[in-house]
Amino acid sequence: MNQNQQQQASDGRHDNDAALSDFLASLMDYTPTIPDELVEHYLAKSGFQCPDVRLIRLVAVATQKFVSEVASDALQQCKARQAAVVKDKRDKQQKDKRLIFTMEDLSRSLHEYGVNVKHQDYFADSPSTGVDPASIDE
Repeated sequence: MNQNQQQQASDGRHDNDAALSDFLASLMDYTPTIPDELVEHYLAKSGFQCPDVRLIRLVAVATQKFVSEVASDALQQCKARQAAVVKDKRDKQQKDKRLIFTMEDLSRSLHEYGVNVKHQDYFADSPSTGVDPASIDE
């Protein structure tokens, strides 16, 4: 690289550093949806200790963005699933426009982000299913 290209690369890096510094400074005034204490708890649980509040808030903002994207994708999954069901029942569409969010919608959305969720299928054949037999006699 010649001297002109090196100077441009240096200026670009300086601009990125300044933007990062400004962003981290703005985190001090921002109150994320996820409390700092909760983020600190889970970071400590994973073995990460950091006294810098800016970094804690950066993790909170990243987590908030992730949860928001998963929820948005799950909503799209829910709408697509219910649109497929409504095609069979056109009269029902006009009466009931509520969305019913299921674990299947959430699982599909999380799977797109590499998180595999396995959930137990629960079946209740009778009202006493899952109840301790000793407590039925009482």
